[in-house]
Amino acid sequence: MNLDRIAALLAKAERTDNHAEAEAYLMKAQALATAASIDLAFARARTHTRQQPASPQSRTRTIGDKGKRANVHLVSLFIVIAHVNDCQVDVASDSTFVISYGMPEDLDAAETLFASLAVQMTTSAQGWLSQGIWRSETYVSTSRSGFGRRQRKPHTAQTARAAFYRAFVQRIHERLSQARDEVRQASQGQEVAGTTGALVLRAKDDQVRAFHQATSAARGGWSGYAGAVRGDNGGSAEAGRRAASSAQLREHRGLKQRSQLER
Repeated sequence: MNLDRIAALLAKAERTDNHAEAEAYLMKAQALATAASIDLAFARARTHTRQQPASPQSRTRTIGDKGKRANVHLVSLFIVIAHVNDCQVDVASDSTFVISYGMPEDLDAAETLFASLAVQMTTSAQGWLSQGIWRSETYVSTSRSGFGRRQRKPHTAQTARAAFYRAFVQRIHERLSQARDEVRQASQGQEVAGTTGALVLRAKDDQVRAFHQATSAARGGWSGYAGAVRGDNGGSAEAGRRAASSAQLREHRGLKQRSQLER
């Protein structure tokens, strides 16, 4: 897989001020990753009788220091990207790291996309918060007592950031899934050595799932976000959706730059 081409598309998203163009570059990056993954899956099906096929791998990625509130949202973003790229994920109970399982090319694509989109999410959220518009808005909170009673409360910086992040992740999931599904649909009619695209992808998925089950030491499930924001159609969520749609990256030099932005 040519990760340089994916990185170049993300860099183009950074340089454009046109939201439609930036969104197109992001979807093209995911489409390229999906197409390359399908091509390699067909290649494995074509050569499996002549050589040892590639096998799934596991990789550990640090998300952030213990106690950082942004960790849970970054984990959510990683999971969305990993699943779109046919990877399984285990999450540390304190959300400080993740372990991903998948074919090497799919893990490469997921990590490349995450490295860019994680920085975008945190920097764009900080930009939104600095405007102060959230100070006059409210959010929907579900009480943990009182039979889950829902009520509206004034936003704090923490809840506005959470609303932004949650909407951002949801929108990224929608866009990457659309790009993946379009490429997969086009591959359904392909056939190699009597094997269709659907069967090739199913075989790869089964192999990854079997590897995950055999090697994972995870116990139980990840609880995910447990904060107060349970629903929000206000400015913070809308800003998160806009940022995810544009995928306009201000910085893409690595996750180390997040430390100044997390609260």
